[in-house]
Amino acid sequence: MLSDKEVKQLEELCNESRQNILKMVYNAQSGHIGGALSSTELMTVLYHKCMKICPKWTKDKDFAKRDRFVLSKGHASSILYCVLSQLGFFPKEELMTFRIFGSRLQGHPVPICPGIDAATGSLGQGLSIACGMAMGLRLDKNPAHVFCLMGDGELQEGSVWEAFMHCTHEKLDNIVAIIDRNRLQIDGCTEDVKSLDPLDEKIRAFNWDVIEIDGHDIRAVYDAIEKAKANSKPTAIIANTIKGKGVSFMENNAGWHGKAPKKDDFEKAIAEFS
Repeated sequence: MLSDKEVKQLEELCNESRQNILKMVYNAQSGHIGGALSSTELMTVLYHKCMKICPKWTKDKDFAKRDRFVLSKGHASSILYCVLSQLGFFPKEELMTFRIFGSRLQGHPVPICPGIDAATGSLGQGLSIACGMAMGLRLDKNPAHVFCLMGDGELQEGSVWEAFMHCTHEKLDNIVAIIDRNRLQIDGCTEDVKSLDPLDEKIRAFNWDVIEIDGHDIRAVYDAIEKAKANSKPTAIIANTIKGKGVSFMENNAGWHGKAPKKDDFEKAIAEFS
């Protein structure tokens, strides 16, 4: 259980990350703001409180025992870089090289950056990668877990459901799928593009355990991940979120899926955090 002090610290880290996401995308004039802001609490709690990490990213005795993470929604890389910098994987100053030619902080995560386990970005493939990692860990009798953050729009891909089915077939209790259910994708509302509801029932039909939460409630996020880690079957956390969370004019606005703010919008957005 998280104390009030821990929740406050995590809220401050989320606030810092949201500002950095805006700065990174504005500086590069390229990137995806909406889905990074919607998954800020999910990523912050996961990395700061729930995952076994290895910040030095060296192949010592702790390296093999670390938990693995796959950002299936690779376009939301800015929030991943924010939490990695907070944990010392690389200097925070490097965040401003995001999407700049030659930077380790590419628009979609690649393993040249410390802390990245898998190159991702082609939507619908992350859970399959995570499934393979989980199978490998089990073969090695390694107790580590694999966490996979997915966007809800990519659940319209058939490969995701093949992965759900295979994880069940292999009885992988060391995998946790976290779904950023903000209900918006680049073309609009997920339910208009290709309906996913009732999402919980569909995933349970593949014999996964499902936990549904408010993805911006820090305590709920922590409790769900800890419960999933202790589960005896594959677990999916459906995190109901708000796309563009934290910036009033970006919230629930599909237009901010992959658009960089110009000077006026950037200044207006940053001012909301002061």
